[in-house]
Amino acid sequence: MEANTRSSGRLPAAFLTPGSSSFLDFLSEHAPEQLPGNRPLPPVKGAVEAPHGTTIVAVTFAGGVVLAGDRRATMGNMIAQRDIEKVFPADEYSAVGIAGTAGLAVEMVKLFQLELEHFEKVEGTVLSLEGKANRLSTMIRGNLGMALQGLAVIPLFAGYDLDEDRGRIFSYDVTGGRSEELGFAAVGSGSVFARGSLKKLHRGDLGEREAATVVVQALYDAAEDDSATGGPDLVRRIYPVVTVITDEGFRRLTEEEVAEVSRAVHDGRLQSPNGPQAPVL
Repeated sequence: MEANTRSSGRLPAAFLTPGSSSFLDFLSEHAPEQLPGNRPLPPVKGAVEAPHGTTIVAVTFAGGVVLAGDRRATMGNMIAQRDIEKVFPADEYSAVGIAGTAGLAVEMVKLFQLELEHFEKVEGTVLSLEGKANRLSTMIRGNLGMALQGLAVIPLFAGYDLDEDRGRIFSYDVTGGRSEELGFAAVGSGSVFARGSLKKLHRGDLGEREAATVVVQALYDAAEDDSATGGPDLVRRIYPVVTVITDEGFRRLTEEEVAEVSRAVHDGRLQSPNGPQAPVL
C-alpha cells in the first residue's frame, strides 16, 4: 500500500485525514519512533558523554523581553565547541534558549518550531503565548525517559504577549513542569551566578539597550565562576547570542551590536572587576 502510494505520487491517507492541529499528536500517532524521546539508546555504563549547552538568561524590559545565551558547549571537562548557537526564534513573537544535551535540544527546538507553524496553518490563527508555553511543556515531558538516562533538555522560553502587551518568561524542569518567571530568569550550569547578577541589576524600567547590557553582564559573571559558561571572547570575536522580542516581533542583535555591548562590559570590568553594583537606597 505504501509503495503504491509513493509510486503514484500521492500523499499517504494519514496526511489527508482530519485530526488534531498538533503536529506532535500527528507524529505520535503515525510515526512515534521519530520523536526524540522514543528513540532507543544502546546499553551504556555510566553517564552518556555528549556535548552540553550551558547558560541561558532572560530579562523583561519596558518594551518586551531579551533572551540571550553564551556560545560554549562542553563534554565532561572539555570544551566541545566555542561558538554553538543556543537561542532560536520559535515563531514571530517568541524564542527559546536551550541548556542540556545539545543535539537533543536543537532537535526539540526544530520540532517546537514545526508544531507552532503546523497549528497556525491548520487553525488559521496563532497560539497564545500561554498555549505555546504549554506545548513546549508537553514536549519536555515526552523526553523524560532520555532525561533519566542523563540526556536532559532544559529550555527557557520567552515571548511578547500581544494580549497582555508585555514580555513574559517561562522556565521548565526535566518533567515538563512550567513556571512563569517575573522580571528575569536563568537556566544551565552557570544559572546560579547569572541569576545573582540579574537580581542585582534588573529594574522594571530598563530600556532595550540597558536590558541587553544586563544579560551580557550576567553571562560575564557566570563565566567567571562556571567553567562550562563562555563569556564574550574578544580575541576570537565570539559574542553571546542576544535576541529581543517586542510588539514588532523577534529580532536578533547583529554581531556589531553585541560586540559593542560586550566591549563596553569588558572595559568596565577593567575598572571594576566584580562588575557594576546596584545602587544603595
